Parts: sequence; structure tokens; C-alpha cells
Amino acid sequence: QVQLVESGGGLVQPGGSLRLSCAASGSIFSINTMAWYRQAPGKQRELVARITANGDTNYADSAKGRFTISRDNAKNTVTLYLQMNNLQPEDTAVYYCNALTMRRDYWGQGTQVTVSS
Repeated sequence: QVQLVESGGGLVQPGGSLRLSCAASGSIFSINTMAWYRQAPGKQRELVARITANGDTNYADSAKGRFTISRDNAKNTVTLYLQMNNLQPEDTAVYYCNALTMRRDYWGQGTQVTVSS
């Protein structure tokens, strides 16, 4: 089992920045790819960015050039980050952390990001 806890969401003005964190615990040795997804009201959940165990990354077009995904693989923990710059109102959503293992994927509870003046 893997547990994921996100933090770092909040209210920010357009053009501002936030850094999301996702702390993974449990069977972290089994985690391969990790990712951030988001879901805006009335819309489907969508991929924002993903990072493999080797550090390879890919981004949604909407995130390219503004967001940076990274992960810290420490001895007993894995932490996933999403640095978000130049945030815009269309980035408003609940952001979810996802961890993929050989057997299944896991989700965090989500953290709200609201971009508004």
C-alpha cells in the first residue's frame, strides 16, 4: 500500500506561483512513475505532468514552460513536487498526486488551487 498526502494549494493572483508537494509513504519502493493530475469543476480529470523513476518528464501542453515536476527519492520517503509559475484562472482546479506501481495506481486526496484576483 502507498499513501499520498498533498499540500501547498491555496489562493493566488494571476501571474503568481505555488509549489505543490506530495509525500508518499508505505511501500514506496514499489513506486514507478508519479504524476500530477487536476480536475476543474465540471471537467474531467486531466494529466498535468508525470515523472518516471529515472527522472524523465513530460507535460501537458497547458503546463509546458510554466510548470516543473520533480521528485525527491530519499531513503524512507518519496516526495513529489509541482512548481507552478505564471498561474492563470484556467489553472484553477483540485490537483491530485498519483503514484503508479506494478499492481495499481494510488491517488492522494487532492489540494485546491484557486487563481483569482
